[in-house]
Amino acid sequence: MTERALRLGTRRSKLAMAQSGQVAQEVRRLTGRPVELVEITTYGDTSREHLAQIGGTGVFVAALREALLRGEVDFAVHSLKDLPTAQPDELLLAAVPPREDPRDVLVARDGLTFDRLPDGARVGTGSPRRMAQLNAYARTHGLRIETVPIRGNIDTRIGYVRSGELDAVVLAAAGLNRIGRADEVSETLSDDFMLPAPGQGALAIECAAVDADLAAVLGGLDDPGTRVAVTAERSLLAALEAGCSAPVGALADLLGDEEVVTEMRLRGVVGTTDGSTLVQLSTTGPVPTSHGDAIALGRELASEMLAKGAAGLMGERAH
Repeated sequence: MTERALRLGTRRSKLAMAQSGQVAQEVRRLTGRPVELVEITTYGDTSREHLAQIGGTGVFVAALREALLRGEVDFAVHSLKDLPTAQPDELLLAAVPPREDPRDVLVARDGLTFDRLPDGARVGTGSPRRMAQLNAYARTHGLRIETVPIRGNIDTRIGYVRSGELDAVVLAAAGLNRIGRADEVSETLSDDFMLPAPGQGALAIECAAVDADLAAVLGGLDDPGTRVAVTAERSLLAALEAGCSAPVGALADLLGDEEVVTEMRLRGVVGTTDGSTLVQLSTTGPVPTSHGDAIALGRELASEMLAKGAAGLMGERAH
């Protein structure tokens, strides 16, 4: 008798299907069992509102989690940056696979880099975090840009540039890499200029907490370095009491030479969407050896940021 196929819950977008397909292959390799993709439509997929208005947090995740809890799927794959920072007791974050490139990229007309965009260029993004950092960079470098709020999948967003409606859009490198469209990137934005969303470029594989056998198998896909980095980033976000709609960027890098990682640096930024005020700080210390240490690192940097005025910048949701 062949074992029943494992059911993997995924969003329907081209990117989600590509990500889930890659995970399904790995799970088949690990278990020898067939894996079938179960497509689930989430509120974030059907709502036409801007993410900042629908609250951002969890809108792409809730329907997948409900399917898990009802036993309609065995495990789910999320973009980690879409996960709310509080983990429900009934669900287990079974694995965080090795991270894709966490950085943001510019897709611009005529292959222009950010510094060469025309005066008053219209740059599309649905993310207050990206807006804050783009506008801050433009201010400090004497550039004039207009950030334009947009939504939609990768095709839709790049379409605004191809049609001439926008001069450029900012997207996550990981998404373009995963669907094989990295050749459309005009410039990879340095993380010195643009800190990504906490957890950007990483996936989260979630299953029911009671399914210990499956959790143990899925754990074979976990990458400890990625997990500790994203845990610190998300802890910073949680301590700043921010949903995904708040303009918070964070990135943890493992530092050292090629053989030995010696330290972890965590950088965080929060700002007003017009870029007039940014609070940006970093901390470097030993690589956390436990979940608790990684959380403490994020909290510590958040409290320094709050002391520097970050709290007053968090109420930017509705603008």
